[in-house]
Amino acid sequence: MSADPVTVGVLSLHTSKETKAILNAVEALGHDTEWLRNENTSIHVTDGSVVIEPDVDVIANRMLLSKTEQPAEELGLANTFASLVPMLNDPGSVLTAVHKLSTATALASNDVQVPNVTLALSNENLNAVRDRYGEEAVYKTAIGTHGGGTWKVGPGDPVNAKVGNRYAFLQELIDRDDARHRDIRVYVVGGEVISAMYRYAPDNDWRTNVALGGSVEDATDDLPEKAREMARRAATTIGLDYAGVDLVESDEGWFVLEVNPTAGFKGLYEATAVSPAPYIARLAIEQAGGEVDDDRVAELSTVLDDSQPTARPPEMVSPDAEPAIIGYTEEVVLAGTSGSKSVIAKSDTGATRTSIDTSLAADIGAGPIKSITRVRSGSTKTAKSRPVVDVVVGVGGTQHTVTASVEDRSHMDYAALLGRDILENYQVDVSRRVDGDVTDTPEEEE
Repeated sequence: MSADPVTVGVLSLHTSKETKAILNAVEALGHDTEWLRNENTSIHVTDGSVVIEPDVDVIANRMLLSKTEQPAEELGLANTFASLVPMLNDPGSVLTAVHKLSTATALASNDVQVPNVTLALSNENLNAVRDRYGEEAVYKTAIGTHGGGTWKVGPGDPVNAKVGNRYAFLQELIDRDDARHRDIRVYVVGGEVISAMYRYAPDNDWRTNVALGGSVEDATDDLPEKAREMARRAATTIGLDYAGVDLVESDEGWFVLEVNPTAGFKGLYEATAVSPAPYIARLAIEQAGGEVDDDRVAELSTVLDDSQPTARPPEMVSPDAEPAIIGYTEEVVLAGTSGSKSVIAKSDTGATRTSIDTSLAADIGAGPIKSITRVRSGSTKTAKSRPVVDVVVGVGGTQHTVTASVEDRSHMDYAALLGRDILENYQVDVSRRVDGDVTDTPEEEE
């Protein structure tokens, strides 16, 4: 190994298992690390010279653009870094990957097979092509994550060009009638397949995302060479140094569903006992001119070390960091596949998840039902079964995609109840309400 270690920076404004694992792998390989976060990162342009603090030799980009309301801001930040320091997963490639229509067009233009899709900028044009996609079609927001913003729609279900503030599109449903629904996540680093897993949809759902309860199984040794090559080509075509490539097989062959620049490690490690972190660390170190022991990389990959890295800067306590305030009642906008509606919702910190009225869910096209949940209501000790659906909730200028329970709330004062899945982002001021001093019926929901 080189006597002079290089410094690898991981650009990640959030805290995740993946970010910590990459930083720990770099250190375990004998090199230095910096975690580029709000607390410690600055860019100075002084008399024509540009300086980044902290100083790094290479950056691994882990910006989660799909989970931010202002992706252009973070793209611009990443692009600034990339113009000064070598970067794995450069911002242009990440932009292509995070926008699913951009991914599909790039792959199709380079002879990588993808499902048929249509994005239209008007509701009329999108609904006009619905018949092209058969009895069941997939309806997705162009930017989404963890399976959120993805629905299965029937021939009579109207669809909108936008869900909330994000464009949406129709996609051909690729499935095999004689088999349990599954796809394959292939993790590619530096043009090499590191490992692969089958992802199976949970009961009462068709989406295979681990975040939604999907089960996983090792597929590394079973992966056909054609699928391996397709995954490699997909990552290369998009221009990503590392990516999780999602494939699905049909009678017509293999199709690429998505190419994820910030794919999670948890499910993959659970299925394959292989962590991609040391391979990403090696790629970053070598790009900066450092040296790595390949045997040590293989050894480190058998453990997913997501302990707190030494590179994490101390947190700064600032009054400006306090979350926004939400009232006991607030006017919110709920959006589904067929429309949106403004309603007054009640905040309930005792409720685990958001809840909406049955008729309201039907009006906006919330759904389809993804599962059934058991909840307690009021002072009763018995649990009730309620269907849950994906819905987009707009609070002020912020959009939240949550899995809400659906119930008959016609006897209650509010058609929507905001649970902790949304309220965790705010401070609740119980004295503030948009509907004045209306007498409210006490509720306790979980």
